[in-house]
Amino acid sequence: MDILLVASAFNSLTQRVFAELTDHGHRVDVVLASHGPDPVRAAVRELRPDLVVAPMLRTALPEDLWRDHTCLIVHPGPPGDRGPSSLDWAVAEGAEEWGVTVLQAEAAMDAGPIWAAEPFPVPPVGKSDLYRNEASDAAVTAVLTAVRRYAEGSYKPRPQTDDTVGVVWREVFRQERRRIDWERDDTATVLRKLRGADSQPGVLDDLLGREVFLHGGHPEDRLRGRPGDLLAQRTGAVCRATRDGAVWIPELRPRKSSGDPAPFRRPAASVLAAWEPSLRLPEDPAPLELPDERRTWTDIRYREHGEVGLLGFSFPGGAMSTDQCRRLLAAYRHALSRPTRVLVLGGARDFFSNGIHLNVIEAAPDPAQESWVNLNAIDDLVEAVLRTTDRLVVAALAGNAAAGGVMLALAADEVWCRTGVVLNPHYRRMGLYGSEFWTYSLPRRVGPEAARRLTTEALPVSAASAERLGLVDRLVPAAPGAFPAEVRRLAAELAASPFLDARIAAKAARADEEREPPLAAYREAELARMHTIFHDPQAPYHALRSAFVRKTPSGSPRPLTPPAGALR
Repeated sequence: MDILLVASAFNSLTQRVFAELTDHGHRVDVVLASHGPDPVRAAVRELRPDLVVAPMLRTALPEDLWRDHTCLIVHPGPPGDRGPSSLDWAVAEGAEEWGVTVLQAEAAMDAGPIWAAEPFPVPPVGKSDLYRNEASDAAVTAVLTAVRRYAEGSYKPRPQTDDTVGVVWREVFRQERRRIDWERDDTATVLRKLRGADSQPGVLDDLLGREVFLHGGHPEDRLRGRPGDLLAQRTGAVCRATRDGAVWIPELRPRKSSGDPAPFRRPAASVLAAWEPSLRLPEDPAPLELPDERRTWTDIRYREHGEVGLLGFSFPGGAMSTDQCRRLLAAYRHALSRPTRVLVLGGARDFFSNGIHLNVIEAAPDPAQESWVNLNAIDDLVEAVLRTTDRLVVAALAGNAAAGGVMLALAADEVWCRTGVVLNPHYRRMGLYGSEFWTYSLPRRVGPEAARRLTTEALPVSAASAERLGLVDRLVPAAPGAFPAEVRRLAAELAASPFLDARIAAKAARADEEREPPLAAYREAELARMHTIFHDPQAPYHALRSAFVRKTPSGSPRPLTPPAGALR
């Protein structure tokens, strides 16, 4: 079928629905509702789709559109749930199970007949993590079911007036409900409030006499203090005391009305340092090999299981700053010093990596120079992976990856990918040529023509398509929470393989042969192109980066129109 996706943003769920429907043989186009109703109407007139699907909407569809065409809305709540803050309520109320409902658009919000519904478990994670993983898995299953039912033509959607559907209206989840009472709220309550707003909108609070949004929350098992006091910092995060414990907060976002020149999410300690240069919070480092009984936050962790080394990392939003890249490289070198035969890279869940840290770059006194330093730091990491010859390196992608994050994964010998992952192996939408040895790794895996198409069309790729293309070596069909254990099992099998020694020896032998051109030449050529872009004030990258970080529409990249399945 010809399917038009109408979405407020080409976000993670819209990208995944786009990729999955395309994989199922449908022609899929996208129009952004954030541009207003007229472009949506124009897209429908031009494309004449068989079906309209809205994976993520912040505004209602035009009435003439849903009256004249079948429009399916993806609602992140179980049947009968209504309102714009469904997932917020699920996290706030400690729901153990939630759901996604695909319903037909009508005049009343979320009140149309139901075409499909799918439940999902709610683990104790942040709302955005939940949205990209368990909720995304359920949404794709429900959308594919609804599209199949519509195509078959015999299914009658279930009206929500049915007695089996208990209708519950949930109002907008406002900041008043998110407010933390540091004197009265226990740690569990504080964590629930922080997790319910981890990415958006954050929890509005007061720090050092200023209003600021808190983003992300993790428990701390040892540090204690007077409720509300700042106790320590660790690799950019700050620790704050609760009534009965403490929590780590990785990022802060100043209010736009605060006068702060960088009113967007960035490492918490750097925000506080900009406000109060004299503030000296003690550094409380966590060991790289953190004992299993510890209940504290760390963004990089190393563990061993027999002959398998596991280097885990998890950075907010998947962005990797200069400091994070350098610390991850140091951890990687430590992992190489250990007597393992297989080394696995990747976090337990959510983002693998999205490349350089655009927010930190935007906040820097010299964004061009910080871009350059950050890029060299991630290139150092990728090069270290590419030059590893004494063991097999596996990149295990529990969550999405983009740009330099995809190229970091491709530097490994094998790429394992959870089936729900979406890859964006390109840089074009940020106005960049790219680095991270992509000109070496990408064509080597998929061939020159596919590499050209992936980087110029700049469209998302599902895990299944990535495997067919050669970007991914193994699909791991596991639920988000089950992925780490399955990766450990598969890595142990690989380490025990009687063919592993021969593979490692062949890998070392290939590395001893002189590459033509040598590996360093790829890096030099890529960096030369990127240096020109970074240091040209008129290069589109600067406006695109600023618009992306500050969430202003004026700098949005002009959408591409590939020959099959256009993003309009």
